[in-house]
Amino acid sequence: MTDPRGDRCLDDLYVFEMANNHQGEVDHGLAIIDACARIARRHGVRAAVKLQLRDLDSFIHADFRERDDLPHLPRFRATRLELDDFQRLVDATRAAGMLPMATPFDEASVQSCLDLGVPVLKVASCSARDWPLLEAIAAADRPVVASTGGLGIFDIDNLVSFFRKRVPSFALMHCVSLYPTPNERVALGFMEKMIRRYPYVRVGYSGHEAPDNTEVAVAAIAKGARLLERHVGVATDSIRLNAYSMDPDQADAWVGAAERTRAICGTTAGKQVDSDEADSLLSLQRGVFAKKPLRKGQPVEPSDVFFAMPCQSGQLSSGDFGHLRARFTASRDYNAGEAIFEEPVADEISRLRGILHDAKGQIFEAGIVLREGYPIEISHHYGLERFRESGSIFVNLINREYAEKLIIVLPGQCHPLHRHERKEETFRCLWGDAIIELSGTERQLEAGASLLIPRGEVHGFRSEGGCILQEISTTHHVGDSFYEDPQIRELDPMQRKTILESW
Repeated sequence: MTDPRGDRCLDDLYVFEMANNHQGEVDHGLAIIDACARIARRHGVRAAVKLQLRDLDSFIHADFRERDDLPHLPRFRATRLELDDFQRLVDATRAAGMLPMATPFDEASVQSCLDLGVPVLKVASCSARDWPLLEAIAAADRPVVASTGGLGIFDIDNLVSFFRKRVPSFALMHCVSLYPTPNERVALGFMEKMIRRYPYVRVGYSGHEAPDNTEVAVAAIAKGARLLERHVGVATDSIRLNAYSMDPDQADAWVGAAERTRAICGTTAGKQVDSDEADSLLSLQRGVFAKKPLRKGQPVEPSDVFFAMPCQSGQLSSGDFGHLRARFTASRDYNAGEAIFEEPVADEISRLRGILHDAKGQIFEAGIVLREGYPIEISHHYGLERFRESGSIFVNLINREYAEKLIIVLPGQCHPLHRHERKEETFRCLWGDAIIELSGTERQLEAGASLLIPRGEVHGFRSEGGCILQEISTTHHVGDSFYEDPQIRELDPMQRKTILESW
């Protein structure tokens, strides 16, 4: 299992909620753990088994402890386990390669979880506004998963604000506390709202729908759920599962459906276009053919060609011919009707168009609204042909006694080491991943974090997946960037920049 204190320990996790399904019997609990472990191994997934802990001697008022006419109390008494019994279940979960989790319902049970060595704590929906308990859970300094059944957005805001900076890792579970939950009440659109509202918190789904319902899990994964949770039990001659708990076969189908959906959805990093897909498309595309004889060195103009199937491997396609106003020159003589095989002439305009298209796409993906009319500065320290290796795009918003810019760094791009003598600046990461090198030390800047760059301090930045930085600074002065690389220093500042009036 992933390090249970690591930042990614809650990613793509299936939580098997044992709850009271162990019926107060350790051997029955061990049977549930064994069944869950087989499911996790069969599908190759990360899984946790979750217990519930209550210190019944203090959790229930002494005057009501033996009452049978109040909800839940008889069940709590009947399924009581001692700490040594819970330890056997925790140890068995860990031995099976799964992550032990527990829901403590009172402060004494938080301490019991620590004594048991439970690495991840869960906040039940009914406890999500129990501030004395939440304080104790936060103080335990464990990763926390919190369910949100019955909570409005204001309460969820409070929960996120409270836990996000207090625990090593935190996740929210969209949840509807109806048992079982009909499809029309699942409200996965609200889970999407949570994902947008809390972009740096993991969001999952804790379900109570009918046990043979896999539709909700499929929809939850498709909408971005990072964790899934369900009640799982094992029926026997004397134990009957409730209306929202899965048996092992149903849990296996649930995990299988979710994993197939994960495979269908893929990742946001991009899609892989393999040779089979490329060949399939090529067989349907039109190729470029000479309409009349062409001579070597002659520009290939639209009036010189026609487009028709088939398009051969390596031949110009109609898409290539019009892409970013690409231009082509005949590298040999062509006869009328002959297929044309040429590479585009790389010029500054086509390169700049490609750069701007990528920069705009990154702005759109980040959800940043940016009106036209702001000057654009494209920094290309080693020329436009190496821009995607070294460079960045600056959108100059304000330059007075104070200045503001947006810096767009494309995936895999770096901005070389330099310093400013007159300008002090602060970088704030708005989106993506940024690595800032400041005075010889690299610092990871996650979205929302900021870093002061004092005057005279050598710094540079890069990004693996692309990022957008907000730069707030004193007045920007042309010629105030002093680069460490002498090859860049020898250039006039305007030789390594292209200035555009707007997008």
